[in-house]
Amino acid sequence: MNQATARADATDQALLQRMATGDRAALATLYREYHGRLCRFLSRLTRRQDIIEEVVNDCFWIAWQHAADFRGDARVSTWLMGIAYRCCLKALRRQGSEPLDELTDETMLPEPDGGIDADEDRELRDLLGKALGFLSAEQRVVVELVYGVGHSLNEVAAIVQCPVGTVKARLFHARVKLLNVMPALSGDTMKRGG
Repeated sequence: MNQATARADATDQALLQRMATGDRAALATLYREYHGRLCRFLSRLTRRQDIIEEVVNDCFWIAWQHAADFRGDARVSTWLMGIAYRCCLKALRRQGSEPLDELTDETMLPEPDGGIDADEDRELRDLLGKALGFLSAEQRVVVELVYGVGHSLNEVAAIVQCPVGTVKARLFHARVKLLNVMPALSGDTMKRGG
């Protein structure tokens, strides 16, 4: 964990400690800090905004109730993502919905870094967005958590509650599928564009 991540987690842990004493301002701060990140993550599982908002609220209600139980075995972000993941799966089961098996938006893709031509970056993001649509929901979630959010394999295993070996296998199969799909998709893009 780099120094910036360690500082951010220490700040988050302090907010949880304050929440454990009933500090609503700490809850509001943590909510503002993680709302967007959780919404982007949950959009990997469902496009229904009502479910996403319900899950985020449920996640923070659980965090409020169990802030004193947090022991620091994982980063606060890992803990919150795990709560959100489980709440989302429960909400989807209640609704009779399944996690998404297709992807057409680009919410997971990182923002341009300014060093790449904007048109090239847009084409690459479009291509990657289409390629990610060929992955299963489970593969997209681990790709999102590892490459999009930056969690370690151990943290992802804790979030999705499966063995690290399963996370590694999902990443491996996702990369293989992307390697097989990307050339065909880029050829289609080149044919349409040229």
